[in-house]
Amino acid sequence: MDTPHNTALMRALTELPGPLPARGVIHIAIRHTDRFTVVGNHLAQHPSLSTTAVGLAVRIQSLPQGTEIGIKALTARLPEGEKLIAAALRELEAHGYLQRARTRLPNGRIVTRTVFCNQPAALLRPRAVAPLPQRRPAAPQIPAPQTPELEPPAPEPPAPEAAAAPADVQHDHEDEHAPQANTPFVPLVPPPTAPKPPRPPLPQPRELTPELDRAATALLSDLRRHAPQFVLSENDVRQLVPAVAAWLERDAHPDTIRHTLTTDPPQLLRHPAKLLRHRLTVLLPPPLPGPDELAAPARPRVVVTPFQTCDGCERAFRAPTPGRCRDCRTEHGTAQAAA
Repeated sequence: MDTPHNTALMRALTELPGPLPARGVIHIAIRHTDRFTVVGNHLAQHPSLSTTAVGLAVRIQSLPQGTEIGIKALTARLPEGEKLIAAALRELEAHGYLQRARTRLPNGRIVTRTVFCNQPAALLRPRAVAPLPQRRPAAPQIPAPQTPELEPPAPEPPAPEAAAAPADVQHDHEDEHAPQANTPFVPLVPPPTAPKPPRPPLPQPRELTPELDRAATALLSDLRRHAPQFVLSENDVRQLVPAVAAWLERDAHPDTIRHTLTTDPPQLLRHPAKLLRHRLTVLLPPPLPGPDELAAPARPRVVVTPFQTCDGCERAFRAPTPGRCRDCRTEHGTAQAAA
């Protein structure tokens, strides 16, 4: 019996742009329009969290506000046991995604409040405070035409509250024009129109020997065999050869360089030469230390004062040269002074 094939999946596979990788996973990304949850790669690809903890964090993020996520409540909805769920919750709590605290309600009951943060690293960044809105000056009012009166009305005596009103009005008027101490707004992401910093230069070897040039050229030209999306032109290879030669000069293995340059590329890689330039510059390893640098530093020599035997009372004491102890020297000096 033949193995059944998903024709819709195979048809979507043929519609993917660009050459497909020879091995590994192939993503068919369909944009969600409803019922989806955004999960960051810092959680999905966390190097220290277990797969159970990552899956439980995704499940908690998809739950609505106020849902019970205790160990008993999660065990009732998930196939995992209490021990596995408790261990996953402890992992999330240790890495800052989850926080549990006991809180006393107004009626005296003590409950456990659980707080989940989808991006705990963002809480450590400085918060940007929005500036206070500035008040616009009031538009000048045009006085209405007054009709002449034959006899003005007699002014009424001011009330005690009204007598104090001008002072309050003057105080509010002064506060309106007083300078306000606004916290400067520091954007975390620069605007698109901000000037970009200059790109760091490509690494250069101390001496580009013919052997290094030949090895670097062969390594760059051979990348498309291991990763089909890394197809480079001859001009790109000539520009990147000095950087690869600098890696080889620092005793980096060709397989290590190839793995560093081609691992985890973007989904749609339009400019492979730019990605290689960035990785060759940013991920340049330091030179290997020599045997003298790896040697343990010499410990400082500690001078120990030896023991001596007192000539007077034959008691042991520490001194650089033989003689009398401190008590015998004191007694001997007192006897000489009395004589």
